[in-house]
Parts: sequence; structure tokens; C-alpha cells
Amino acid sequence: MRNTILLLVFSALLGGLTAQVKLDDFGRIILNTHLSDKLNIPAESKELLKTKLSQIASNNGMGGSQVNPRFIITANVNVGTKDIIAGPPQMIAQNVDVTFFIGDALTNTVFANMTMSLKGVGTNENKAFIEAIKTINPKNKDISAFIEEGKNKIISYYSTNCDFIIKDAQTLVKQEKYDEAIYQLSLVPEVCQECYFKCLDTLSSIYQQKIEADCKTKLNEAKLTWTANQTPEGAVKAGDILSSINPMASCQTDVDALVKSIDSKLKADEKARWQFKMKQYADKIAAQKEQVRITEEKSRRDDDYRENQAQRDAINQEKQSKRNLELDKIRVNAYREVAVEYTRNQPKTITYNNIYWR
Repeated sequence: MRNTILLLVFSALLGGLTAQVKLDDFGRIILNTHLSDKLNIPAESKELLKTKLSQIASNNGMGGSQVNPRFIITANVNVGTKDIIAGPPQMIAQNVDVTFFIGDALTNTVFANMTMSLKGVGTNENKAFIEAIKTINPKNKDISAFIEEGKNKIISYYSTNCDFIIKDAQTLVKQEKYDEAIYQLSLVPEVCQECYFKCLDTLSSIYQQKIEADCKTKLNEAKLTWTANQTPEGAVKAGDILSSINPMASCQTDVDALVKSIDSKLKADEKARWQFKMKQYADKIAAQKEQVRITEEKSRRDDDYRENQAQRDAINQEKQSKRNLELDKIRVNAYREVAVEYTRNQPKTITYNNIYWR
């Protein structure tokens, strides 16, 4: 593409994440839209081009908040001929080549690129640029093919690097960075089925380790809180801590023991707020167990509905390989909630330096 070197310095890719990140942002391939500060075209034209890039990503199901700043869609502009058309009014005809890129901003790898030759006419250079960029159709078949090529390369990246992704997550777990490990594994898109299910198995183990470590920490904190202040106020503070423990943690026996200990030391007229707090926690545990029970019961009913044993055997075989999707959904949402919170707590500005695409 005319041997142009495009310097990409990505800033503020995570800007505005606090309000935007959603559970379903994970499990999808998302392309982050960005244009380099070095792109030397009029400001209004640049904003329009950025909007076009966002539309291209969205129209192909790859738009969304920047939960993973790694994969990007960007563009470079090469100015071609510029002709003056006699007036009145005098007009400018601007010919430009816009080259689109999809790639990995961390490894400086281009996955796909394509160039469109555009022409715009306006009363000044800026308006001519704008008119040229307006002609970009996000639904253009060549653009769709370009997006598909980039998507397939990203899928190939996950398929090829799956074992490394899992190994890196396990290293984070050894450092007790459970949330970051869950975040990294949650980024693997569902379309990469083999890697996705491998990560799902690993996520189950890591999530359990996280809630066990969290339970231990919070249980100790609640004990210290109660020991330091054995009053109704101290009981409520300890109850607030205990009620934030995940109901699926295996330390429930110790939690119950502390609850009984606190309960036994409060006078009858002091127990109302404390017991209300503990009732809320008990309801929370019961609701989670009921959700799992309903899902399992639905699965059994679906199996019983099959017409004959051969069909049931086939379904059971299929379930062994594809697993129970309803229960997976419950689990995946729990993992993604951790990933969402982790993302929200990250710095709102990330800069990638020394990234050059030729």
C-alpha cells in the first residue's frame, strides 16, 4: 500500500468502560475502533471515518465495549490526486485510498487488510474528504469478506494458543490473581468451541479456588470484627461481611458456627437486625440452590420426553460431549460477572507504544 508506515499509538481504549461493560461482551470477538493521532486528515473527516469503522464492526456482530483491547479495526488514508473544478463555485475533487486493517495490537500482527479507492467533491478540502468517506458502505461485500478473514484469523489465534492461554491463567492463580485469570479465560469467544470448553473447565476450578480463598479472608475479617465489637452494631457489621460470602463456598460450616456464636451472645431484644441480615443470606443460598434444582429438573424432563431408549441413549451420548447448556449458562454468568468487575476496576487508559504496520 504505497510503502506507507502507519504509526499506531492507542490511547484510552478502555475509556468509559465503567458504564458499558456487560456480561454478553464476553464470549464474543470484539473489534476495538481506533484511529492513530498521526493520521493527517481533517478532524471532521477523521471522526466520520471512525464512525464508519464502528459501523463496520457493529454490522458484522463484532462491535461492543472494549473488554479486550487486543484486537482492533483501524484505517490509514493515502491522499491521491486533488483536482480543482472551476466554478462558480470552485470545487475540489479529492481522490483517496483508505486501507482498513484488522489485527492484534499487542503482537503487532495484521490479520486482514483491504483498500478502497474513494472520490469526493466539495467546496473545500475538508468537505471533499467528508464526501469521499461518506461513500464507504459498511455492508459492502468486500468489507464483509475482509471482516470474515480477520475474524477467522482471530479464531485461529485462540485455537493455536489455547494451551498457552490456560497456562498463563494458571500462573495467575498461583499468584492468587484469581479475578485476572478468570478475565483472561472469559475472553475466549464461544465460536472457538474446543478452546472455549477447555477454558470453561479451567474456569470452574479457578472460580471455586477464588470463592474458597475469598471465604477464608471474609470469615477471618468477620471474626475480627465481632471480637473487637461484641454489640448489636458489631454483629450487623460482621453479618454484612458474612452475607457477601459466595453460598457455594465449602466453608459454610465455619460460617454457620460463627453465626450461631454471635446469635447466642446477643440478647433477645438485640437480635432483630442481626437475624434479618442472616435471613437474607439464607434466602440467597436457598435461591441459588433452587435455580440449580430447577435447571436439573428441566434437563431430566427433557430426557424423559424422548420417545424411545435409542433416542435417550443418543441424547445422553451427545450430552457427554456437549454438556448441559442450561447449567453452563449459570456457571458462565458467574464467571463473567467476575470478569466484568475486574475490567471495570482497570485503569481507564492503555497506551500501546512502538506499533508499526506496513
